Amino acid sequence: MAQFRFREPSIIPGFRVTFGFTLFWLFLIVIIPILGIYYRTFELDWAGFTSIVTGQRFLAALRLSFGASLLAAMFNVVIGVLIAWVLVRYTFPGRRIVDAIVDLPFALPTAVAGIALTAIYAPNGWVGSLFAPHGIRIAYTPIGIWIALVFIGLPFVVRSVQPVLEDFSTEIEEASATLGASRLRTIVGVMLPTLLPAILTGFALAFARAVGEYGSVIFIAGNIPRQTEILPLLIVFRLEEFNYAGAAAIAAVMLTVSFLILLAINLIQSWTYRRFGNV
Repeated sequence: MAQFRFREPSIIPGFRVTFGFTLFWLFLIVIIPILGIYYRTFELDWAGFTSIVTGQRFLAALRLSFGASLLAAMFNVVIGVLIAWVLVRYTFPGRRIVDAIVDLPFALPTAVAGIALTAIYAPNGWVGSLFAPHGIRIAYTPIGIWIALVFIGLPFVVRSVQPVLEDFSTEIEEASATLGASRLRTIVGVMLPTLLPAILTGFALAFARAVGEYGSVIFIAGNIPRQTEILPLLIVFRLEEFNYAGAAAIAAVMLTVSFLILLAINLIQSWTYRRFGNV
């Protein structure tokens, strides 16, 4: 019979106790609530379930939630890496303040963030008023939803990439330049393989947060069915109608799609660790 043992001596004794404690709380906090969602979904018959998940309102909310979350996470990867680079590689007045501002979406209540973003990007807001004369609306459109998702997801990318950049030796870059590599070649061939696992981690965290975001989106979205309605809001509507099985069905589909996407991201991340782990 196989036995569990530590690969190296640990200062924390009692593997069986800590392992059992971990599994207990994992099932209590994560597994059981998830199983409860699927259990409530089975209260519907197949016709009722398909009518919900094939409805035009549900499909529109599904496309908007996952599409806007994907685009926001991709944008955050680019901007987040640049911000992390500036914070790690440069010293300038106010650097600590900028570093603290990055964490602001973590501490700011999502409802407050939604109200603030709506006030700024509404047609009569500071930024929205600049675009309104040209017929461009930001708040109460998918663009406003995307901005809110970028706001709440950016810190995940910055904080995932920043520690890796801090440990990355500049001597490697200098050696690459000494061997005649261009800056682009150094970034793509030397730095990117090392940063890629951290970038994928930040992308996955930002995407997962964006998919389930509610508070910062409902104010700026406008909540127009089939146009600016997100899946979490559709779930809330079903709960207000006391249609718990319908809300569970929407949540189950949302959970399944999110799990498959995150599983694919983790598989890619695992491959990059094996492929570039020793670079």
